Amino acid sequence: MIYYRDGRTVLATEGVNRKNVPLTQVPQVVRSAVIAAENRTFYQDQGVSLSGTARAVWSTVTGRQLQGGSTITQQMVRNYYSGLGQERSIGRKLKEIMIALKVDRSKQKDWVLERYLNTIYFGRGAYGIQAAARAYFDKDVQNLTAAEGAYLAAVIQQPTRFANPTGAALDAVKARWTSVIQGMREIGAITREEADAQVFPTLARQRAPLSLGGQNGYMLAQVRAELNRLGYTDEDINHGGLKVTTTFDKKLMAQAQQAVKSVLPDDTPKKVRTGLAAVDPATGEVVAFYGGRYETNQYDNAFSAKVQAGSTFKPYTLAAALEAGYGLDTLVYGNSPIRIGSADIPNSGGRSYGQAITLLQATQFSVNTAFVDLGQRIGLDKVVAAARAAGIPAGQLAPHQSAATLPLGVASVSAVQQASGFATFAAGGIHHEPHVIRTVTDSTGLTRKFAPSGTRAFSENTAADTTYALEQVVRSGTGTAARLWDRPVAGKTGTTDESAAVWFSGYVPQLAVAVDMFRDDNKPVTVPGYGELYGGTLPAEIWKTFMSTAMEDKPVREFPDPVTWNPYYWDTYGMAMPQQSGAPTAYPSGPAGSPMPYGPGDGVTVPGPDAPGVPGPPTGADEEQQGATGQDGEAGPRGGANGIGGATGPTVTGRSRDTGAPDAATRAAPETGTTRSDAGARRTGQTDVGTRRTGQTGQTGQTGQDGVDGQSGQTGHGGQSGPVAQIPGPQLPVAQVPAR
Repeated sequence: MIYYRDGRTVLATEGVNRKNVPLTQVPQVVRSAVIAAENRTFYQDQGVSLSGTARAVWSTVTGRQLQGGSTITQQMVRNYYSGLGQERSIGRKLKEIMIALKVDRSKQKDWVLERYLNTIYFGRGAYGIQAAARAYFDKDVQNLTAAEGAYLAAVIQQPTRFANPTGAALDAVKARWTSVIQGMREIGAITREEADAQVFPTLARQRAPLSLGGQNGYMLAQVRAELNRLGYTDEDINHGGLKVTTTFDKKLMAQAQQAVKSVLPDDTPKKVRTGLAAVDPATGEVVAFYGGRYETNQYDNAFSAKVQAGSTFKPYTLAAALEAGYGLDTLVYGNSPIRIGSADIPNSGGRSYGQAITLLQATQFSVNTAFVDLGQRIGLDKVVAAARAAGIPAGQLAPHQSAATLPLGVASVSAVQQASGFATFAAGGIHHEPHVIRTVTDSTGLTRKFAPSGTRAFSENTAADTTYALEQVVRSGTGTAARLWDRPVAGKTGTTDESAAVWFSGYVPQLAVAVDMFRDDNKPVTVPGYGELYGGTLPAEIWKTFMSTAMEDKPVREFPDPVTWNPYYWDTYGMAMPQQSGAPTAYPSGPAGSPMPYGPGDGVTVPGPDAPGVPGPPTGADEEQQGATGQDGEAGPRGGANGIGGATGPTVTGRSRDTGAPDAATRAAPETGTTRSDAGARRTGQTDVGTRRTGQTGQTGQTGQDGVDGQSGQTGHGGQSGPVAQIPGPQLPVAQVPAR
């Protein structure tokens, strides 16, 4: 039997329903009923029936249907010794006789009877007398009456026909029951008066067989697979009488299915597949999932299907950088494109976010170039190590471990793996392997508990900072559609090339959930009324719908404060900014010896295009065009910090994008530029507009903002001509972004 996580609600009957009991728990009158029905000379014979065997052999030789003719010992041998098999042949019968004779000489009769009563099939899916007592009379074996014991003995002859008899089958089983009662009287188990007083028993209503529809088929497949991984063989599962308690919450399973059904339009193309997985961060238990429509596709979308993670992979890169000593205030390259070797990697839509933006902003707005920059600076080996620590299998990372686009999510993962990975951050950096089984009780009553111990994947500080960055994604970045009104949410959107797969993965302190949508043919995921999807649209809406019901009546828990991000203020668009007081953050703020920026900065000399070292910023194209919006300078204790000139790069086709659904509060367009107006103070110099130029003239610098003591800010540096920003170093292969 397989149960939901409460250990009481039956999920399904898989394999054999059996619980072994000692012979002493079986009433003598029940033992006698079985002996009277099956083998009246059981305690006197040598374990075989020569006359019965002779009849069986004669029937086979003459071509007639082979008859049984087996003693209780022979039947026990056939059921107990799995290697003997159940085929109906003379060869098998002879093997059965030889083993039965050996058993009879070496074992006590009660030993044989106990194993027979615990292995014989009684119909209704019940193997053994205890399971039969429950199936037919809803009581334990020690409470059976003589009439009930006689019925179970009668059923052994035709267990399928007599399981729930009506009409002719009912007449036949009543006749058989009467014969057993008389046999009990004849062998002295009951008196004539007791036999005459027996009344045909009333059967308990047979439980309806559990359907594999809905998510049941997927659940059973995962339970069997995990039992195999835990060392249980198919023989154990099918004939061992196991009682398995799963991690699945029946209510949450229903809510997961309802969330998908209620959010997706009725005319969603059938080729669009949706997966959802929910993992408890404290234990790794998969408490709920949605695997698809089992009736039409037995390959589930939550455990088995793996698609490119897109930008939901970026948190692992962020965590790797934080572990290496970088902070959320570290500045990275935000303009588009960034060149690795001979390849240009753009941001979504070719947008530029600034020559130097913080890691927090890069995460909030899912800036591709910033994460490619970050991966090169910390080393892709550290990115791989971080993803592995969060539970992503090495085999899924290996094909992409040297690709510059690894931080952008070119590796394929399942919804369960991604929910488990994000659960690591929710658990303060402790990773628990995802699993679906809580306990297994065998037929002897021995119970094994399965609660994998967690391993430290990231420091608590890293987990806190990663969570804080992901909170900003939901607060005012690309994932605003996943906001919950009553509690904080951390999450990340993901949209692969041409929307071949779209994701939203997120968590609250008590639960991590991943939702993905994709097509098997790698075509764009489109839904009527939505067009081509992004991670911040339907996946985020499904996530929010499920999480709203899953967390209903659950206590609100807060995330820990960030460690490497100083107090901030929010501008009118909700963008997280560094503290206005104090010196501006150095670039970069990583460990000693970290690479210099790829463009101009305070005190940085930018070499010419052909000089070794750090190339200059990108120049404008030859035709007349407007420079990209520059980033706000930070205020110093007295004078304002230098503004950064807007940069213009070549127009390219985006390879990966993260676009959030418009926020109802701000109505901001998805993934707009990062420069915002300051609601807290009237100041100038916030927007740097490029001059009309031919690409040879540097951009106008940004006017510095007013210092806190009223002194005027410094004039921004003029932009210097240079090629598209390059990262010096070895040539690295570039994976397509992303092709599933």
